[in-house]
Amino acid sequence: MTLFDAVSQTVAALEKRNIRRPRVGVVLGSGLGDFANELAHVDKIPYSELPHMPLARVPGHAGNLCFGQIGAVDVVCLQGRVHLYEGHDVHAVVHGVRTMARLGVRVVLLTNAAGGLDPTWSPGDLMVVTDHLNLMATSPLVGPNDERFGPRFPDMTQAYDRDVRSKLFQVAKQTGLALREGVYAGLLGPSYETPAEIRMLRVLGADAVGMSTVPEVLALRHLGVAVGALSCISNLAAGLSPTPLSHREVEQVARSRRADLIALLSGWVRAVGEP
Repeated sequence: MTLFDAVSQTVAALEKRNIRRPRVGVVLGSGLGDFANELAHVDKIPYSELPHMPLARVPGHAGNLCFGQIGAVDVVCLQGRVHLYEGHDVHAVVHGVRTMARLGVRVVLLTNAAGGLDPTWSPGDLMVVTDHLNLMATSPLVGPNDERFGPRFPDMTQAYDRDVRSKLFQVAKQTGLALREGVYAGLLGPSYETPAEIRMLRVLGADAVGMSTVPEVLALRHLGVAVGALSCISNLAAGLSPTPLSHREVEQVARSRRADLIALLSGWVRAVGEP
């Protein structure tokens, strides 16, 4: 079975449920899944009920594909994602976003919890991703290319769409939220980085570091989908943080911004999805 066939089978299973065709997609990272509960007319489908959808097993990742509406905009959310460090194949990691694209979604906002590399930043800061460093040593585009997904050599000059980013800043201004912006470094994990690795990443130009997002961006841009990404800075990275790093802290900080994130994501969905 080809990767395209696997995605098509997931889409076919969803179509049998008579889901509304979404226009906008949102991927909800660690501790950020509450946004899906704000959707009107929400229909939550556990990944376990869909063929080929890998199961989310990390705390803070509920593992549901959620269909609903924000205002008049039909939305689909991945309420939790899977990661390379769990042992999944890279194609399993991006199966959810490829399914979104095959359902007709043409713009996706990816969210994540990330470590901050700027000592002047604080836990809870929100960063709009402007670019990334792929330090995961793999890509969902490795292997034979299926032209039904996209071209052999997709351009990544504008991996993070300018209009998507602009609308995030517009909504943030309207809601009184401060946003930072910067470069996201994607590493394999699951261990947090050493202080020496953090110093290296700062030299390379990274502003935040995490263990997700990059494979999904590559897969979506290959498919021609416009992409944006938002990082919740859950802690300062190793060598900058005064306390040991923990996943519990990541979840707690992300949830502390619950109301602000819901307002920002809801406004962004309306901005990109309404005529």
